[in-house]
Amino acid sequence: VMTLRVSTQVAAPAGGQRPSAARWYPPPMRGTYTVVVGNKGRVVVPAQIRERAGLVEGTPLIVLDTPAGIVLLTREQLRARVRSELAGTDLVEELLAERRAAAQAENGS
Repeated sequence: VMTLRVSTQVAAPAGGQRPSAARWYPPPMRGTYTVVVGNKGRVVVPAQIRERAGLVEGTPLIVLDTPAGIVLLTREQLRARVRSELAGTDLVEELLAERRAAAQAENGS
């Protein structure tokens, strides 16, 4: 049996008035969803998230294990994340610099 609990609680500030979730959470964090790993490791993605992300049956998702925790991404989201992390990086130049350094170390020995 798969269970899902959606938490919509927002901490009240010292003045007692509760801020709206939109102000309390940064834009990408619209809510907290608790899901339970079920039979055969299955996890149900909440309907609100599926609708917002355009996920339909058969959509491939990638599970990314990061030092900060587990991230569930579509292929497009993963592609965008990798591009963002590599922005401004010249991988060819880095590889050539490594090869030059290795060649110099080899010739110097």
